[in-house]
Amino acid sequence: MQSTIHVVSNQDVDVHAPAKTYYTTGSNAGGFISRLKSLTPIKDKYEGLPPRKRRASHDDKNKAQKFLIDVKETQRILVEQEDTDGDFQITVNDLGPKSFSVGTADSGGYRKIEIRGTYMLSNLLQELALADDFGRKHIVLDEARLNENPVDRLSRMIKHNFWDGLTRRIDAEGLEIICADPKNRSANHNPRIYIPYSEDAMYAYYKEAAETRSHLKLEVERLPKLITPEYVKSINDRPGILALAMEREFDDTSRKYIWRGVPFVVPGGRFNEMYGWDSYFETLGLLIDGRITLAQGMVDNFVYQIKHYGKILNANRSYYLCRSQPPFLTDMAIRVFKKLDHSTTSLKLKQLAWLANVTQTAIKEYNEVWMSEPRLDTKTGLSRFRPEGLGIPPETEASHFDHVIEPFAIKAGLTVNEYMQCYNSGTIKEPKLDEYFLHDRAVRESGHDTTYRYEKVCANLATVDLNSLLYKYETDIADIIENLFDGELSYMEEDTLVRHTVDEWRERASIRKEKIDKYLWNQEKRLYFDYDTILEKQTTYESVTTFWAMWAKCASEKQAEDMIEHSLYKFEVLGGLVSGTEESRGITSLDRPNRQWDFPFGWAPHQIMAWQGFENYGKHEIAERVSYRWLYTITKSFVDFNGVVPEKFDIVGMTHKVQVEYGNVGIDFKYVPREGFGWMNASYQIGLSLISTKMRRALGACTHPDLYFEKTLNNTTINPEEIDRRLRRRKSAEAAARTITRNGQITAAITRIGGGMTNSHMDSIHSSKFLELTEPHI
Repeated sequence: MQSTIHVVSNQDVDVHAPAKTYYTTGSNAGGFISRLKSLTPIKDKYEGLPPRKRRASHDDKNKAQKFLIDVKETQRILVEQEDTDGDFQITVNDLGPKSFSVGTADSGGYRKIEIRGTYMLSNLLQELALADDFGRKHIVLDEARLNENPVDRLSRMIKHNFWDGLTRRIDAEGLEIICADPKNRSANHNPRIYIPYSEDAMYAYYKEAAETRSHLKLEVERLPKLITPEYVKSINDRPGILALAMEREFDDTSRKYIWRGVPFVVPGGRFNEMYGWDSYFETLGLLIDGRITLAQGMVDNFVYQIKHYGKILNANRSYYLCRSQPPFLTDMAIRVFKKLDHSTTSLKLKQLAWLANVTQTAIKEYNEVWMSEPRLDTKTGLSRFRPEGLGIPPETEASHFDHVIEPFAIKAGLTVNEYMQCYNSGTIKEPKLDEYFLHDRAVRESGHDTTYRYEKVCANLATVDLNSLLYKYETDIADIIENLFDGELSYMEEDTLVRHTVDEWRERASIRKEKIDKYLWNQEKRLYFDYDTILEKQTTYESVTTFWAMWAKCASEKQAEDMIEHSLYKFEVLGGLVSGTEESRGITSLDRPNRQWDFPFGWAPHQIMAWQGFENYGKHEIAERVSYRWLYTITKSFVDFNGVVPEKFDIVGMTHKVQVEYGNVGIDFKYVPREGFGWMNASYQIGLSLISTKMRRALGACTHPDLYFEKTLNNTTINPEEIDRRLRRRKSAEAAARTITRNGQITAAITRIGGGMTNSHMDSIHSSKFLELTEPHI
């Protein structure tokens, strides 16, 4: 079969337009490419093909090149040739020739040009998958989409693809997607939704949806008025999604008002629900990308959770009903409020009413969740992650707690599963396990599951993380009342007039700062530490969350200077800020494995909080430097590994292929990434807003951070041992790369940025000659 493809239209379309525009308009609109077929004898697939060659010297290099591509056939051959490890991705670990021939559009596909290198080939694979999404069998593909500056490409994909891929809503249309729960280990996998006790109209809506969509086999259950730990444990074998906010919208098709779920963003992968602190960072990213309505919906769903479930939930699944997560609602609401439309008096009043309602709800959360026992430690006056709950957390992997249960099971003469069933049912009482799972639930509420910082002690700790956040609540509420409500916020609560004043909340913040300084600050080590409220002493774990005090502005200028001068070097590594120091983590072994929130792992929320903290104290150069390191980590992985944007990184070994208890999320996709990972997406957009144009150019060329910041290694504020360690690390990495590539002769392990770019792109990033040796992750 021989094919001749004719382009019958050449309408101009932005070459970097979102896929939904690029593959449905211009030359890629339906009907603009025709395909004529004629039967020919089958020959050897390579017979008669012209030899592969680089673009000829007589080709017009100033003209933007376009390729004419058969989507399915090109995809098949490309995967067969280049995806040597069979994961439906093209990465630096694949051992194909890293060179692929495609036909030019001007020649009707006859004249061939080579596409070379991991980055361009993986982009080709991604573009073919996106074209297939829109039903395109043949496309005209701009070369500029393949050699696009990786910083621009990733930022564009986050803005136009990833946020949409992560957006959910809970209503009749969205149930099938949102009810899916990879963490459900119960025997009953029917989709199930739990409705708050007082939501009669919502309950009726979902009952009707279950009847009209009988194929879903949806089970609709109403929660009791009082939700207790006993009740939550009783439904662990019937897990389900928890309803979130809904609104009435006019439907043009049916010409009537219908219920629609207020949309929200999920983290991604197996985390297919709205998470607590993830949502704050996702909201920051949404605001940068102009997704104001979606960001406001995130806040509205938090308000709904506090009203109906008593707290901002760990996530909106039934097994999370007793647990919260680090509180960010006030800062989240203020940032959204500033982006809302205030152009008219009526809109100003509407937005003020919205903020007043959110603030009132945040005060309820502050008082009833964080300033009440058991989370409040009455002796210190500081708060702890100390949720209620009974039994073994059901959302973990089946074997997650086997090593904990096994000694007790052996002693009782039972199998691990038998013992678990007896313990969960209450047949067996074991105080030691009660204590263990109290701390385990607290670790999960902290968001840092898991870390040796918190192991077997978390529920007892007044942490710098939580108390910095609550200090921020207190100052935020004071600022809102002072600046927007003339010094007093009043509202009715159960027929009682409630008044809040600026002085009241300033006093709360002042008292908390004194207690943070007394119990958490260590002047000798120039760091904040957690305080064990049972043992009545500070712990010794050095955590990067020490910089959260700078984010909340509860550190003094002197404390901030001390932390930066004496401790920043402990956390700043090649790829960003590491979760904790190697010394604090301790020695790892088969019996004491790595924990994902310890050294050497880096996480987006830690980076974002520290960046803002440095900015708050006028340390913009430091914020730029550490953000560049993090952005490099993301960009390099994006370039080398088919566009991957994972949940976390090993930022010392510089890999997303981590060997840790939960593995990594966001790495398993076919051909093209569609979601990234929620807070990682946000960190990229936020980081780009911090760095200079010069840094962005260097980032587009994947310039090594230690090379870019070589002059900073001589900064006297950096520990001399750290300077030596960084230099040795960089030399070691370069030597390893040269060995692997035989001094650059093996191109399969080389990432090239800038080759074949148009003049406009070359001028923008100045990277035509940049070449970086890449050490494949084995």
